[in-house]
Amino acid sequence: MAHDHKLEIFRGLLKFKSNTQKIWGVLIFLSIVTTVEVFLGITKPRALTHSHLLGMKLLNWIFIILTLVKAYYIAWDFMHLRDEKTSLRRVIVWTPVFLICYLIFILLFEADYIYNVYKDGYLTWNF
Repeated sequence: MAHDHKLEIFRGLLKFKSNTQKIWGVLIFLSIVTTVEVFLGITKPRALTHSHLLGMKLLNWIFIILTLVKAYYIAWDFMHLRDEKTSLRRVIVWTPVFLICYLIFILLFEADYIYNVYKDGYLTWNF
């Protein structure tokens, strides 16, 4: 391939890093994050399942954050955003992040409202 090595500047030092090393680094990082998610999903620590933050369990927030981290890192490496201009990176990354956060906000507040309607007795639970 024409681009076997890529020049990277790391704290003022020039350093060559092969594509094979990058692929292994991505694999290891994504494997670690996925392993943490699976471990938390299987064990479901009591401290995380009984703690609430903004109307949702802390464990669910951790899953959402780790999923967003994985999605960002996949876009960063596999869509080659690392090599693009800063403005293009921000448009591509921050737009979906904002929309996902907005969707989570809407879903949480609507679900909380519906729960309170049923709980306060305006409608009865019939399922």
